[in-house]
Amino acid sequence: MDLSVVLFTSDRGITPAEAARAAEEAGFHGFYVPEHSHIPTSRDSAHPGTGGELPDDRYLRILDPWVALATAAAVTSTIRLGTAVALPMEHDPITLAKTLATLDHLSGGRVTLGVGFGWNVEELEDHGVPGKKRRTVLREYLELMQQLWTNEVASYDGEFARLRSSWAFPKPVQQPRIPILVGAGGTPKNFDWIVANADGWITTPIETDIEERVAALNQAWQEAGREGDPRIVVLLTSRLEPGQLERWEALGVDEVMFGLPDKSAEDVTRFIARLGASLKRPAQDG
Repeated sequence: MDLSVVLFTSDRGITPAEAARAAEEAGFHGFYVPEHSHIPTSRDSAHPGTGGELPDDRYLRILDPWVALATAAAVTSTIRLGTAVALPMEHDPITLAKTLATLDHLSGGRVTLGVGFGWNVEELEDHGVPGKKRRTVLREYLELMQQLWTNEVASYDGEFARLRSSWAFPKPVQQPRIPILVGAGGTPKNFDWIVANADGWITTPIETDIEERVAALNQAWQEAGREGDPRIVVLLTSRLEPGQLERWEALGVDEVMFGLPDKSAEDVTRFIARLGASLKRPAQDG
């Protein structure tokens, strides 16, 4: 089972490049960052974790994920670079396809695209995305991007995304597409969407009953006739219990993601080193 870290990036504390380099040196599999373009000061959308106010002022201070991961790519060579999660609906899909293909090309095929439906409806609406249509917009944007990533000549015609017959390079190293994971609640509706449009699931910070929900996703995957298994990533926000990693691995969890603290660069670097040393990783067992 792979072990990774996620940095809630901001304009204070450790930089993404420093954190990613420390994580790679500590033996972690992946380095993830989140995305919010902005946070409207007045909104009806409740944060899914608190039901009301934002739990962390870093929501207001998040760095651009693609620039953040590009700086991380420049100082690392093996660690995977991902989003947990990004909001593709806030971008022009043709431009975003180019950005991600370039990042995958320059990093040697290390990108993982974690996406969300977007809990902050007002934020999405500022980008011209109808709140009730955000799943459709996300699906179409991902479909259009895959056309550009895979085909010599790409085109797409949807309700919210269109592309006339076009060339676009570079293509991602990873084919037929950059892996797409969906960070969302473990509901039947979300699992049906993942099965139809993505490659796996990232659990939410408030997720419970991981075992039951993993089984439900695997069943939906098999019933839909998808080959292989969905990639399942658990975002751990509580203290790790004895034997928990082993239980999750036996269940079929592929990756566990550990959050990094909002502290100074020196403190976070030490935290990463200690965490890496304390965790029993498969690569160290042999």
